[in-house]
Amino acid sequence: MMDNLRAASNHVVLKIILGLIILSFVLTGVGNYLIGGNGDFAAKVNGDEISRAQLERAFSSERSRQQQMLGEQFSTLASNPGYMQQIRQQALSQLIDEKLLDQYAKTLKLAISDDQIKQAIFSQPAFQTDGKFDNAKYLGLINNMGFSADQYAEALRKQLTTQQLITSVTGTDFMLNGETDALAALVAQQRQVREATINVSALVAKQTVTDEDIKNYYEQNKNSFMSPERYRVSYIKLDAASLHENVSENEIKSWYDQHQSDYTQPERTRYSIIQTKTDAEAQALLAELKKGGDFAELAKAKSSDPISARHGGDMGWLEPDTTPDELKSAGLKEKGQLSGVIKSSVGFIIARLDDIQPQQIKPFSAVHDDIAAKVKQEKAIDAYYKLQQKVSDAASNDNESLAGAEEVAGVKAVETGWFSHDNVPAELNFKPVQQAIFNGGLVGDNGAPGSNSDIITVDGDRAFVLRVSEHKAEAVKPLSEVTAQITDTLKTGKAQQEAKALADKLLAALKAGQGEQEMKAANLSFGQPQTLSRNGQDAITQAVFAMTPPAKDKPSWGVSEDGQGNVVLIALDSVKTGTMPDVQKQAMVQGVTQNNAQIAFEALLSNLRKEGKIKYGAAAQAQ
Repeated sequence: MMDNLRAASNHVVLKIILGLIILSFVLTGVGNYLIGGNGDFAAKVNGDEISRAQLERAFSSERSRQQQMLGEQFSTLASNPGYMQQIRQQALSQLIDEKLLDQYAKTLKLAISDDQIKQAIFSQPAFQTDGKFDNAKYLGLINNMGFSADQYAEALRKQLTTQQLITSVTGTDFMLNGETDALAALVAQQRQVREATINVSALVAKQTVTDEDIKNYYEQNKNSFMSPERYRVSYIKLDAASLHENVSENEIKSWYDQHQSDYTQPERTRYSIIQTKTDAEAQALLAELKKGGDFAELAKAKSSDPISARHGGDMGWLEPDTTPDELKSAGLKEKGQLSGVIKSSVGFIIARLDDIQPQQIKPFSAVHDDIAAKVKQEKAIDAYYKLQQKVSDAASNDNESLAGAEEVAGVKAVETGWFSHDNVPAELNFKPVQQAIFNGGLVGDNGAPGSNSDIITVDGDRAFVLRVSEHKAEAVKPLSEVTAQITDTLKTGKAQQEAKALADKLLAALKAGQGEQEMKAANLSFGQPQTLSRNGQDAITQAVFAMTPPAKDKPSWGVSEDGQGNVVLIALDSVKTGTMPDVQKQAMVQGVTQNNAQIAFEALLSNLRKEGKIKYGAAAQAQ
């Protein structure tokens, strides 16, 4: 169901609402409906408040998404307050749409059953380990988000209800069989044509142009003959990966001792629980357990927590960070030990300690080689930064050349050939390097060398120091340099005009029924028949399917151009109604109905916004 709904629309709001991973929608603020307002709200939708906290979470999530999508470009955009306010408004608009849809779902009395909630939770990849539901992971994640099991289930119920609403709106479009067949016949239509090509290249050689023609074209189109700004650059490259540092056994052992926590698995405990809504229920179950009752069977039958109940109360292995405070304070020390009735935020709990796994530390011998590699890398990076500073100082002290920097770095500078903005050498194809080259700060007067750059760091622990050896500003190429190019352009233009004039003459004759003699005089003839289908993207196919179908035993005539610029006369001999395999026909119908579904969904949102009472608060504009 959800896959079909995703395909139904590319609408940005719909994409966010239909996110199946409930974890993400909670983090972006969709699940924070439990947070109340204090008067400082973002918006009120038909009286229901969207709090500042909800907006801040949604804004933070959208900002992170934009940063991940745009990469380095985001930093530039983020410096513009208007751009950040636009992101904030987009986040608020999405929250308003979600609120409107939730309210509308309530008026329709849409509902999600407990079984649907359970299935949605069990199927979430975020709550699974090796493809199977992991109760400990589930509880740890929702606890970290500040949710109890009941609160999380209620948030999920709201999400699924909204999805049910959208499905009911977008899943109602359909096509009648007659409409489907007619559209399939049109889409799969085929046309049989013959072509006669007027070769423009053959006409080019016959054209003549004068020196005056060439000069006038040059003067009128100087901007087309610009020589781009060009550079030659000398550079020294530093790379941490090229530095090889030796490490001693004492250094490796010292690193292990200082980072032993990285190789330590803390003590883990395994509990089973039975959760009830009242203290009386819990006391009755505890009494039954003390009489020898089967914990797992009672958990499956009586526990109000659907997740752990499914596994006989078992919560899986828990580390200290993921163990609920109620279990930590229960004081269970021995395997099989039962707790008393524990009051918790979700009701009342009876817990049993099932197992304890002591803390485990990987021995030094098992991690020796990995640590050796880490220490080598750390020493190489440390040496790299020290070398970087020395090279920077040398380049700054001797600003007339890279000789001093070469001596300190222990490598010779590399000099590039001439290049422009559009063909930067691959070894310098880093944004910070390009910015240093092209911002003008390293260029001397009249194309002379300028000063050395500062150290320029790039990804991967690499750095450059460079200087512009030579520079040529953007300039118009001299006429002598572009005469041949202009001559070819003018001759080609004249040849195309001659070909089009001939085509128009022949087309008129063909339509008048006198084309055979004219075609013969032009030394042209139509080729063999060929069948074209509508899915062709070339200009000739597009022209053929725009032509009027031929009358009986009488072609339709047209003219177009091929991909080489030649002029092509077209004889359309026949039109054949197409057929389409059922699978392809179904895909076509799905595409049409999905497009209509998108229109229906957007119309619903538009109408809800139009009829709704939306009041914006101070938090809508806060930065």
